[in-house]
Amino acid sequence: MKRPQIKLAQHVIEACKVKQIKHIVISPGSRNAPLTIGFANDPYFSCYSIVDERCAAFFALGIAQQRREPVAVVCTSGSALLNYYPAFSEAFYSNIPLVVISADRPSSKIDIGDGQTIRQVNVLTNHSAYNANLSDETHSDKSNFYELNRALNTAIEEQLPVHINVPFEEPLYLTTEEQYPFENIVAEIKNPIINEDKAINFVKHWNSSAKKMVLVGVLTPNSVEYQYVEWLAKDPSVVVLTETTSNLHHSHFIPYIDKLLTYTEKAPTLKEALRPDLLLTFGGLVVSKKIKQFLRSYQPAYHYNVDLHKDYNSYFCLTAHFKADINTFLKEVTPKLMSVSSNYQQQWLGVKNEIQQTHLEYINQTPFSDLKVYCEVFKSIPNDYIVQISNSSAIRYAQLMKAHPSWKVFCNRGTSGIDGSMSTAIGAAVGSASPTVFITGDLSFFYDSNALWNKYIPQDFRIILLNNQGGGIFRILPGDKTDPNFEYFFETPHKLTAEHFCEMYNINYQLATNITDLQRKISDFYEKSDVPKLLEVHTPRKINDKVLLKYFEVLKK
Repeated sequence: MKRPQIKLAQHVIEACKVKQIKHIVISPGSRNAPLTIGFANDPYFSCYSIVDERCAAFFALGIAQQRREPVAVVCTSGSALLNYYPAFSEAFYSNIPLVVISADRPSSKIDIGDGQTIRQVNVLTNHSAYNANLSDETHSDKSNFYELNRALNTAIEEQLPVHINVPFEEPLYLTTEEQYPFENIVAEIKNPIINEDKAINFVKHWNSSAKKMVLVGVLTPNSVEYQYVEWLAKDPSVVVLTETTSNLHHSHFIPYIDKLLTYTEKAPTLKEALRPDLLLTFGGLVVSKKIKQFLRSYQPAYHYNVDLHKDYNSYFCLTAHFKADINTFLKEVTPKLMSVSSNYQQQWLGVKNEIQQTHLEYINQTPFSDLKVYCEVFKSIPNDYIVQISNSSAIRYAQLMKAHPSWKVFCNRGTSGIDGSMSTAIGAAVGSASPTVFITGDLSFFYDSNALWNKYIPQDFRIILLNNQGGGIFRILPGDKTDPNFEYFFETPHKLTAEHFCEMYNINYQLATNITDLQRKISDFYEKSDVPKLLEVHTPRKINDKVLLKYFEVLKK
């Protein structure tokens, strides 16, 4: 088998192999040629070639998101590495094991005027779980073995991104049949330990609280054992609030946080009635800004957070953090927890039914708009789909809709940026081999349009693009809409469409401009096809915000 002649390149490749890192996303370049030669010629690896490094990193992120295992991205030296940073920071806050392998010049060539050369050592350190800065010195094998093992073991154990910087001296393209030995260090499996004193306090506070709120952030589907889902649902003193990205469903859970909190704006007494005595949070980051504002103003007496990676004090009242997964934690404490007499759950489940009825009545009479379209879109998605959603308006509208329990819903909520959403969705479709639909707004779509420069897009991949000709969310947010700079610098109106992108990348394109047209075209949108499909829906730019703001006013009444 053809291998790179440079020993350090072989060591990096063999390290990935022994750690079972199979998926390698490579962006073309010269300095990374030894790595490209090695990965591409070894049948163990599944290699992908993505030219745009920013798209490549998000594509790899999507694969890792679905497979829950490290995926490597490989680039040349210079600014190529910096283009990985948006996806790398997303991986850090979303607990996704992205492995960045950057080729570099030898240290003696830095800052002397060579092209494609920047200070790459530790450049990702603020969002990296480990930085392995390898050496091309002939006597550095043991040090490099240690650094490679430490970096990859960290990615595997902690489910966080790591950076491996690899300096290569020319010549770069020489090959050999000889295989150089690699020294593997097996990772130690660490079981989470529940702090006994904290657990005793949690049990005491839980058993004395008549109003307990459980707030669930981003979760991988099926990550909470069924027995604990049922246990939470049956406790009359527990209100469970979930989001679309929580992937947690039960008829006794409330998935409409923003609608619920809008309802409580009728009177301060309602907010006080909702204020929990105890708050239990788990899962990743939360979309709803309203729940953050509510819990910061109506703080519980106790807030316990369960998370294997981070201890977010999002509501400024954290009592204790348990560094564990939610199943391990609940297995430890539930035998000691008692049911408390309460009407807390019953009261708010009644409100849930009331606001959902108001929701349906409003949608039936509302004009063609973003809100109307999102309702139709969410009704149309088949069972068992992976649903990828872009940030900004798209994920916020999704919180108002009913998600089917068979869906697996994802969104890049780590940093909540609009960049890379489509690249992530395509990577997820490749990594899961499941039918996937990506729902996006126009700015997010055009911002990441290079995502379509990708020969791996599955035939069953679907894109629904809501084009309201600009950043419509800024019309909903506070601000002076009459300011002459508002449109130009905030909303950024445009007249772009996706039609020519679809023609260029061989994607079936359809356009809907009214509700009848949308319903007709979406009826067979998910049927089998020889190429991916995109459905673009044009909505009225200056009506959408009025429809949504009136929607929330109706919920208050």
